[in-house]
Amino acid sequence: MTVYNPRKATLLIMALFMLQPMAFGAWLAMIPYIKVSLGLSKGDLALALLGLPIALIPTLQLASRVVAKIGPRKTFAILLPIQTGVVLLPFLTSGIVGLFMTLALFGAVVAFLEVALNTYAGRLEKSADLTIMSRCHGFWALGVMIGSLLATALFGLGPILAVFLVCAVSGGTGIWAGLSLPRLKGENDSALVKPQKLREMPKALFLISMFVFAVTLAEGAMSDWAAVYLAERWGSGPEDAGIAVSIFAGFLAAGRFAGDFLKRKLGARGVARLTVGLAIVGVACLTIPSGVLAIFTGFALVGLGVSIGFPLGIS
Repeated sequence: MTVYNPRKATLLIMALFMLQPMAFGAWLAMIPYIKVSLGLSKGDLALALLGLPIALIPTLQLASRVVAKIGPRKTFAILLPIQTGVVLLPFLTSGIVGLFMTLALFGAVVAFLEVALNTYAGRLEKSADLTIMSRCHGFWALGVMIGSLLATALFGLGPILAVFLVCAVSGGTGIWAGLSLPRLKGENDSALVKPQKLREMPKALFLISMFVFAVTLAEGAMSDWAAVYLAERWGSGPEDAGIAVSIFAGFLAAGRFAGDFLKRKLGARGVARLTVGLAIVGVACLTIPSGVLAIFTGFALVGLGVSIGFPLGIS
């Protein structure tokens, strides 16, 4: 099976992997502002932030079926504009319950978009005999970094306007890229594949799942709390705290771009041990009393440390 233009398809899906999470990166940069403006304690903020993953995980099951029916192109065209509106809702809430509900809605929308991204990338790998998944996820991390950097740079215009500009530009460009994706031959075949029963899965898969879960948990914690941590440790205002997310996401992207090379040199187990070790050193840099340089080094090392876990587990 082949695609009409594999190069065009590859460039467009990588662009979409970068454009879609820019909204998420912009939101992450604004978490300290939301915490202060709503007067939330750390405990309240932690509960509210659970709204996104609590909604995202179960929605993935529904999203996989819907995307299989309507296709990734229509999913991007419909959901990217909705994402632009939904990401602004946390700024309009007045308490922990409202923040939880708006983030849950955001998580549900993100679930559909992430399924569409990975579905098309997986079909493209199969159709054109390519290996692009690790690089695609590298572009995803790059999108988070760009989104947080832009939102931080535009903070002076007002937090809501800053996030809206980032999401409107990335969403509009993403709609064009999504509708421009070439149609893949045999892409309807995946809708005919029946899910495997739990007892039929190999035991090693559960160990891999535990590894991916632990790494993803660390990645999510860093994404949600890096900006808040920097605002408190560095003593700067919320307008500068997004730098923490940018550093973390930038090294997350760098690690994923280098993932295929490292896997060939060190093997899957060697890469896993190296990256987990870097993450542990990074966490140590963040927990010991230290200056700004050590804090930034910690964000960078944790970013590298958790970068390859998800794509490595998938492969």
